[in-house]
Amino acid sequence: MSDPRTLVIIRHAKAEQSGASDFDRQLTDRGLVDAAQAGEWLAARGVEPDQALVSAAVRTQQTWEAVNDAAGWDLEATTEDSLYEAGTETALDLLRAADDHVRTLVVVGHNPTMGTLAALLDDGNGDDEAANELTLGFPTCAVAVLEYDGEWSDLDEASASVIGYHRA
Repeated sequence: MSDPRTLVIIRHAKAEQSGASDFDRQLTDRGLVDAAQAGEWLAARGVEPDQALVSAAVRTQQTWEAVNDAAGWDLEATTEDSLYEAGTETALDLLRAADDHVRTLVVVGHNPTMGTLAALLDDGNGDDEAANELTLGFPTCAVAVLEYDGEWSDLDEASASVIGYHRA
């Protein structure tokens, strides 16, 4: 495939310590700022997503809205209830189900799944500095950008290259 796909993995931004439930926790002021900065960073890299899969939790929805707005995109997210408690395999299955026309896919979810997913997919052939930063952790509002040369349905362990990493 001559035109690689782009996968953007985002952990939700900083959220309040408590809420009516864990699912309902909202972003802090810092979280909103961090998410906006992540959106600006992605836009500066020329990232323009075709689809965004976002956990149904309030903090992930708010993260996506802030990223989307700050990047200047106008993309309505696909809410994925299963991302809220997804393990790495479930998240990977959701990515594999993306439509063939999707060239750039964003996923916004929770740790440890998002950080583990980014590390699992990395084949070690991308940006060494970004990959090294990824190994140091995936804090709130971390963003990993990976390049993938294949069909989404074939996405698997060590099949993509980390080409960018941003942390708040």
